[in-house]
Amino acid sequence: MGEALAEAALAPAHGDVPIGAVVLGPDDAELARAHNERELTNDPSGHAELLALRRAADALGTWHLDDCTLVVTLEPCTMCAGALVLARVSRLVFGAYDPKAGAVASLWDVVRDPRLNHRVDVVGGIAEVECGDLLRTFFAGHR
Repeated sequence: MGEALAEAALAPAHGDVPIGAVVLGPDDAELARAHNERELTNDPSGHAELLALRRAADALGTWHLDDCTLVVTLEPCTMCAGALVLARVSRLVFGAYDPKAGAVASLWDVVRDPRLNHRVDVVGGIAEVECGDLLRTFFAGHR
C-alpha cells in the first residue's frame, strides 16, 4: 500500500484526485502502477485502477490477470470493479472505503457477485487512515 500511496501523491500535480494503484504479479513482484489521470488526459476512464490494469496486461502480454493482485488507495467504483472481474484479477487490496461510490463493499459488491463468471478475493481498510487523509487534504484545498 505504501507504493500505491506514493503513486497517488503524484496525481494532484496535474489536478487529479490522489488515487494510486499497483498491480502485483503471481510472484508478488510489481507489474505496473498508475495514478488518476482524468484531468491530465481528459479521459473519464483515466482511473488509477484501469491504467494500472492496462499496463499490467501490456507487461504480461495478456489481458488475463489471473493470480495478480491490485492494490489501490480507494475502494473501486463500479467501472473499476467491473474491470477487475473482466480481467480475472485474483485479489484486491484497498485502503479507504468510498461510501459515495464504492462498488466492492460500500454500495455494491460487484467483484464477489455470484452471478458473474469470476469473483475477486478482497481485503479492505489497509492503511485506511493514511489513504483517507490524502483524499481529505486534497478536497479541503478544492472547497
